[in-house]
Amino acid sequence: MTSLVSKIPRLPPLNFSKEAPYVKSLLALFALVALPVMAAEPTLYGRYEYIALPEIGGEVLKAKMDTGALTASLSAKDIETFTRDGEDWVRFRLATKDASNKVFEHKVARISKIKSRSDEDDEERDSSDVAKRPVVDLELCLGNVKRTVEVNLTDRSHFNYPLLIGAKALREFGAAVNPARRYTADKPDC
Repeated sequence: MTSLVSKIPRLPPLNFSKEAPYVKSLLALFALVALPVMAAEPTLYGRYEYIALPEIGGEVLKAKMDTGALTASLSAKDIETFTRDGEDWVRFRLATKDASNKVFEHKVARISKIKSRSDEDDEERDSSDVAKRPVVDLELCLGNVKRTVEVNLTDRSHFNYPLLIGAKALREFGAAVNPARRYTADKPDC
């Protein structure tokens, strides 16, 4: 065993006086590369913004930026799930006052279970009384930033804003919300 160890070549000792400038330069380079990552600030948006839906005919909708909601919601009507090639799909129409009557079809990413706010404090209510909503992956354009986010479909026609952007989508956009401001981003241009 000692004969094997003796055959392993020994490395020369490090001469830090010679290598020190290179080590310092390398550390400085790493620090400069990491600086933008550490300093990345979220983009500040207002409580309400315009968002384009490239996959939904390029519609531009007024959206409420809601940090209290987890997921995004799009106002839709005539929501119908169906199977295509063994996969779950959904067809729907936009439920906005200026929407055309066009039918859109998208693959279902998942089905979400949403508990309504009125049910949150009602402990006697059965936990199976939750709304099940189809969730689709949609491209959204906010200012000049395009992201694909999960959006659940539900009729929001009784709300002022047909699109609600929740915390998950806000994270996708690297967004922070200033509730005192409105429409801070440029019109969607993706």
